[in-house]
Amino acid sequence: MTATIFVMTMTSNVLADIKMGIILGFTGPIESLTPAMAASAELAFKEASDSGSLLGGEKISIERADSTCVDSAAATTAAEGLVSGGVVAIMGADCSGVTGAIATNVAVPNGVVMISPSATSPGLTDLNDNGYFFRTAPSDARGGQVLADITKDRKVKSIAVTHTNNDYGKGLADVYVAAVKAHGINVTAVTAHEEGKGDYGAEVATLAAAGGDALAVLGYLDQAGGMIIQGSLDSGAFDVFVLSDGMIGDSLTDRFGKDLNKSFGSLPGSTGKGAGKFAEVAKAGGIDSSGPYTGESYDAAALIALSMQAGGKADRGTIQANVMNVANAPGTKIYPGELKKALDLLAKGKKVNYEGATGVEFTDVGEAFGSFLEKEIKGGKFKTKKQR
Repeated sequence: MTATIFVMTMTSNVLADIKMGIILGFTGPIESLTPAMAASAELAFKEASDSGSLLGGEKISIERADSTCVDSAAATTAAEGLVSGGVVAIMGADCSGVTGAIATNVAVPNGVVMISPSATSPGLTDLNDNGYFFRTAPSDARGGQVLADITKDRKVKSIAVTHTNNDYGKGLADVYVAAVKAHGINVTAVTAHEEGKGDYGAEVATLAAAGGDALAVLGYLDQAGGMIIQGSLDSGAFDVFVLSDGMIGDSLTDRFGKDLNKSFGSLPGSTGKGAGKFAEVAKAGGIDSSGPYTGESYDAAALIALSMQAGGKADRGTIQANVMNVANAPGTKIYPGELKKALDLLAKGKKVNYEGATGVEFTDVGEAFGSFLEKEIKGGKFKTKKQR
């Protein structure tokens, strides 16, 4: 169904005059997550286009590019293609390393706003971005603490930790390990793993030798993270896994099912009013909104559209100047499915406070304060236990 939406979006925008870029890891270690993320962003862009209220009836066309999630050189080249093609803003990127590379090497030098729905590295908070980088996902500085709190509440007394060897994995591991130690949990080992290898037997053996009540896997479900879980289950090394946001997705439970029934994790998200409205809007659009970062993707795209309307022009500088104005109070609260209402208010010179799917509220550096969902696996499926 997602593919159908993409085709329809592209077809309906043949005559469009405002170019937007979406750059996500359509290949690589989170490729099972990105189709729904892209479709969610496209849903917001389409909602704004179809409203007839965007800058007096203008339309948005969308160009996708592949970040790969892990190859910064390839991601930078892909982003250069978007910028040279005339996009006025970029929804993305996704993984923290490629996001930082694109922002530093492409977006900021060219004055192009990026709003990432999923780059969570604490290092991005201090990115020298001249006010052009935003993210609707909260930093792992908080996410790591939340995951540690859940680990404590689940009565884990000792834990081994493995993390993907990039900005995301290292940043999250630093926060998580310090936090679990502060909770009195014994950390038996902390190891890094590389993506894209054919075998992780050596890594599993090292972790197994260290032992622990559980293994924290801070990585990506479609590559190394999933393979390390496979090796751990096959060898009997671990049967309880603590999962970072990059490990949470249906492809993991489709693969392992009830073997993961004691495992748990967390990811940014909300159970509030906006989340419910987004679920309805996404369902109507044929999108499964239960996956990670779908709401954040819709919100990132919506903020771009509203920023243009607030400034009255579809150009890069206007978007940059107005993102904070539409994201935060004061103003009429706006939720998914209400973009026409917001566009009409802005056209009249009124203020809007975009709450969106995830309760958007930006810090002074343009990143979401955010809330988190505690996830657990029951009956071989991810279930939401509560909001944190």
